[in-house]
Formats: sequence, structure tokens, C-alpha cells
Amino acid sequence: MISTEAVIGIALVELGLVVIPGPNMIYLVSRSVAQGRRAGLTSLAGVGVGFLVYLLAATAGLATLFALVPEIYVTLKLAGAAYLLWLAWNALRPGGSSAFTPNELEPDRPRKLFGMGLLTCLLNPKIAILYISLLPQFVDPSRGHVGTQSLLLGLTQLAVGVLVNAVFVITAGSVALFFSRKPLWMRVHRYLTGTALAVFAVRLATDQARPATP
Repeated sequence: MISTEAVIGIALVELGLVVIPGPNMIYLVSRSVAQGRRAGLTSLAGVGVGFLVYLLAATAGLATLFALVPEIYVTLKLAGAAYLLWLAWNALRPGGSSAFTPNELEPDRPRKLFGMGLLTCLLNPKIAILYISLLPQFVDPSRGHVGTQSLLLGLTQLAVGVLVNAVFVITAGSVALFFSRKPLWMRVHRYLTGTALAVFAVRLATDQARPATP
């Protein structure tokens, strides 16, 4: 029903988004460094459910609502851009930190870890924009039911996002240790991260495209 090109396209887009440090990665890495891989993977399970919530909402017609009421879409887009700029400033400002800078987090129980992962994902503007604006661009009405296509493409995105984040969780401790021993590389990573977030925020805020109706 969906083309191979569409699957590859949405997978590559998600890969590009997930490697840019945002709220999900920052929380998952910090939790993994502070409390271990099991805690990071438990939090990742919550993030995965958050992905699914957005996907089901988009499939149910959330993108149509935003297409019909563009003011809601614009408000969300600008709020997301502002949040990304705030993350960029935290990385670029003097004394800023990298996503792999160990943060002091109190140990939490699995239920709270899952809930915090879920909440972090639901408040992540990158995920909202992905499902609301980008996902419909890969849907081809001539290939069958639009909702089913959106669901399958979204599941592809979800799988890529969860797998890549799992790699970050598993390797977080080693990467954080490497950066702690190589402060120059830590600064380079921090500046690259901040710049990427700032560019993404500006492009998001200035994009004139409206979400396609599924």
C-alpha cells in the first residue's frame, strides 16, 4: 500500500531528527548516566508510548484540524521553535552543557521513569511537528486508504526513533566518560548541537507551509 520510497524517506527524516539532541535524548541520556541502562530503557518505553499517542492522534485526523484551523498550527509551530531556541541557548551559552553532560538526577522507580519518558515525549515539539506537518507529505491517496498509510509510515518512524534512542541509552555512559576526558570534544559537540537546534528552530518558525490534510 505504501511505496518503498515513502518508507525510506520517512525513516531518513526521522534519523535526521533523532540524532539532533532534543528533550527526549537529553532526558534519556541523563537518566541512563545517572541511574543506569535499565532506567534509561524504562524511560525509553514511555517515550515510545508518547510516539504512539501522537501517531494515533494524527491518524484520527489531528492534521485535518490544524489544516482547517491554521492559527492552532501556527501557535504550536512558534511555540516549538521558541523551545528549540531555548535548548540551543542552553548549549551555546557560556558554561552551557552537552546532551552527554551527566546531570544529577535522583533515582526514580520504574513507574515514574516510564511516566517521565512519556511526558517528555508528549511535550517534545519535534514529534508534534513531524506527525502534524511532515508525515502527510509521504502519503499518496492513489495508493489506498490515507489513514492506513499514515499509520504504517508512522510506525516506521516510531521504530527508527526507538531503536536509535536505544543506542544512545546503551552507550550513554561510555560516551559521557569519553567526553569527560576530552573537554575539547565536549565543547565541539555542544556547539554543533546548539547550532543545529538554532537552525532547525529558525527554519521551523519561518516555514510558510501548511500541514497537508490526510
